[in-house]
Amino acid sequence: MAKKELKSILATDCGSTTTKAILIEYIDGEYRQTLRGEAPTTVEAPFEDVTKGVLNAIKEIEELAQVTNPNRKFLDDDTIITPQKGDVGADIYISTSSAGGGLQMMVAGVVKTMTGESAERAALGAGAIVMDVLASNDGRMDHEKVERIRQLRPDMILLSGGIDGGTVSHVVDMANLIASADPKARLGMQYKLPVIYAGNKDATPDIKKALEQRTALTVVPNLRPVLEREELGPARHAIHDLFMEHVMSHAPGYNKLMEWTAVPIMPTPGAVGSIIETIAKINKIQVVGVDIGGATTDVFSVFRNEEIGEDVFNRSVSANLGMSYSVSNVLAEAGLENVMRWVPFDIDRSDIRNRIKNKMIRPTTIPHALEELIIEQAIAREALRLAFEQHKALAEGLKGVQRQRTVGDFVDQTESGATLVNVLNLNMLVGSGGVLSHAPRRQQTALMMIDAFLPEGVTQLAVDSIFMMPHLGVLSQVHPEAATEVFEKDCMIRLGTCIAPVGNAKKEGAKCVTVEIDMPDGTKATHSVNYGDMLLVPLPVGVNVQATITPERGFDMGEGNGKPVEDRLYGGVTGIVIDARGRQPFTIPTDDTERVRKLREWHKALNIYPNS
Repeated sequence: MAKKELKSILATDCGSTTTKAILIEYIDGEYRQTLRGEAPTTVEAPFEDVTKGVLNAIKEIEELAQVTNPNRKFLDDDTIITPQKGDVGADIYISTSSAGGGLQMMVAGVVKTMTGESAERAALGAGAIVMDVLASNDGRMDHEKVERIRQLRPDMILLSGGIDGGTVSHVVDMANLIASADPKARLGMQYKLPVIYAGNKDATPDIKKALEQRTALTVVPNLRPVLEREELGPARHAIHDLFMEHVMSHAPGYNKLMEWTAVPIMPTPGAVGSIIETIAKINKIQVVGVDIGGATTDVFSVFRNEEIGEDVFNRSVSANLGMSYSVSNVLAEAGLENVMRWVPFDIDRSDIRNRIKNKMIRPTTIPHALEELIIEQAIAREALRLAFEQHKALAEGLKGVQRQRTVGDFVDQTESGATLVNVLNLNMLVGSGGVLSHAPRRQQTALMMIDAFLPEGVTQLAVDSIFMMPHLGVLSQVHPEAATEVFEKDCMIRLGTCIAPVGNAKKEGAKCVTVEIDMPDGTKATHSVNYGDMLLVPLPVGVNVQATITPERGFDMGEGNGKPVEDRLYGGVTGIVIDARGRQPFTIPTDDTERVRKLREWHKALNIYPNS
């Protein structure tokens, strides 16, 4: 759509507890988010109609708009007015949804580490929660797999296996196993369960024979037509279409909501992934985005795969890592000592365990004292770190690919299946979720992200201000330029830039890096930082400067040991963070007294907890 065709956009995100609405308008030659409203989601009893929560959220926007313009209207009784005529209505209405638990899928492949992983990447990229990955070689007996399908009751199953023209028997066996489970849909007992087949095209007749009578079968092109190539697009599009047709249409009130929307309703995580992809594509950068919630943590990334010469999008869901309902899982997976290493004061181990358990049984509480805030942010660091580790394990090159080695490969020993996530090449890190978006000070958000993701080289830091990324993700399907414009001007709060040399020195206090900045007033500012220290250089939002970064011997900024680099630094509400604490590995003192001293030193340098 051209700008002249789209002057106002209403967008909602129907979450599991809250429905969030925003209004985007074309004002003075640019798109800006102007108003927002919230209301409880009404998908469950006693209302059992998702549109009531949507109308309530939009009604709040209408009331706010009428403060300055009494004639501004968006609703006609229980209907959203589109397109806009004068002061009445909006040009387009769009929506995302994760109400009712979102999209829950199982995937199946012949080989777990090949077609099984490709199917998992396709489902995750479409916004699904992957409940389990079935494979011929996953070590389970057939009856155990059948029982697993019946037990989990997924919304949808994605089946893949074999390259085009290859063996058909293994994937047909998987299809027969699914058929014998006679799976039932989670929503709408009278409907058949959607199954997507994206495997060896030669097996299609046998797959149809096995599944067409028992399931709602959809056949799409193979995920792995050849070993060396992965084509996830058709499967992802099919997942979106079936999500609307078979899942959303059975949820209370969604039939009516689908009639209102100009484009299909997207799963919330899929929409967030879409805006991350759009930002990476338009700006030609490599990006990592994270959304940390109460129960799950989603990580999104776009990195260059040099073997195929393309940017690759990946998403992972850490379904048991979150800040409220899943907070005890974070403690169990990370271990108490890993949580404790971020706490800059002495505290009894049993006390910190009790605080975490209390958060789990009272998930809606928020910290009221500084100690509680520090402990919550320590847990957040570990949840983010673990989620990123899981993401790196999933975001891999294709396994099983035969490579022709050259002389250069004796130097570069990267194997097929190695992770695509290279933090030294990362251009931007974007955070979202309550613990990041609503931290009392933006410096706290910046340090949590730096500690958890350990960016290397030069990395821009940003945070979603009001969790607007889902709305902008679905808008990017209609108008990418409008979505990008609002993302950069209203959604994304630039925190600044992190400079982090890779390497370690033998002792603390040795010289690590020198940063020479061409300041906006024409002067040069030079900052030298010793190993083990951090430094904050204020640089306001909207100010970009050129800098020469010279690491000492033993440290690398991306061009090699001790070699200087020139790069652009972007200002933000935090500024420029020079992190000389070392990488590969990054370590924190194990002695409690020394650990507390260093943490307080870093916090003071970045003004993290003033007056503490």
